[in-house]
Amino acid sequence: MLSRFFTGGRRPFESLSEQEVLALAISSEEDDARIYLAYADGLRADYPGTATMFEEMAEEEHEHRGRLIALHKKRFGDTIPLIRREHVLGYYERKPDWLVRPLGLEKTRAIAADMERQAHNFYTAAAARSADADTRKLLGDLALAEIGHVRKAEHYEKTHVPTDVKAEEEASERRQFILTYVQPGLAGLMDGSVSTLAPIFATAFATQNTWTTFLVGLSASMGAGISMGFTEAAHDDGKISGRGSPIKRGFASGIMTALGGLGHALPYLIPQFWTATTIAAAIVVVELFVITWIQNRYMETPWLRAALQVLLGGALVFLTGVLIGNA
Repeated sequence: MLSRFFTGGRRPFESLSEQEVLALAISSEEDDARIYLAYADGLRADYPGTATMFEEMAEEEHEHRGRLIALHKKRFGDTIPLIRREHVLGYYERKPDWLVRPLGLEKTRAIAADMERQAHNFYTAAAARSADADTRKLLGDLALAEIGHVRKAEHYEKTHVPTDVKAEEEASERRQFILTYVQPGLAGLMDGSVSTLAPIFATAFATQNTWTTFLVGLSASMGAGISMGFTEAAHDDGKISGRGSPIKRGFASGIMTALGGLGHALPYLIPQFWTATTIAAAIVVVELFVITWIQNRYMETPWLRAALQVLLGGALVFLTGVLIGNA
């Protein structure tokens, strides 16, 4: 019998009384207002228009909370039961803002729209279970208000984030993404892919031992990744340059450097020398193409110029390794 009402310490929504449903609605409105204010605070420095939009949405949630509290006082008195989302089985959840950081424009707007749809579903279900006319009316009104928030969010966006401001904010977001992740990651991928070509292929042709070549490639890739990661993180704290968190940049650079070298080192786990070398050479071509694509896609380097720079540099380093290995 108890399992019907308590599952893993959480109660089914159907078991809640009308007072508990009101209490749950009050706590949910409080949480949503806090989330919107946290989004506003996190976006204000870079996207002030969107931050203002979230502040106004938080005010709407506060107004809903006030109406719910007034109804609770009228029906049940001043003592509101302590019941929250995490106490109810199957009830929609909210992620705290620190779990969805870094905050991005599209991400936060999509989360807000999803939050409002979930709240609409809750109020619709709660209104259907209420026998009190005033409660049923308020919950129904709030259900309509929550689904209307999606349209209001569009209105807020047009008011506080007009087309020119939105374009500017999105351009700023893209620029920050490039500075924090793409630029250091691209530098790492180029360094890992190109700088390890000579030692890996020199070892391969000098020894024709795939295991030895793999060990050299592994050590060169990991060493370069660690070195590039620490260098990127240490040489610029991002405060003046605006390039973002040095830790994020360090990880982006270090990981991509290691991956760039490991791409053509891993084939040497294959015991057959020429098979491993052929696959490694093919992977080098793919790596150079990916570097060219990233340069064109994010750094706006023309295809031809990017291809010439990357392919010429990669070919020279590759031939250097082969020549030294055969010397």
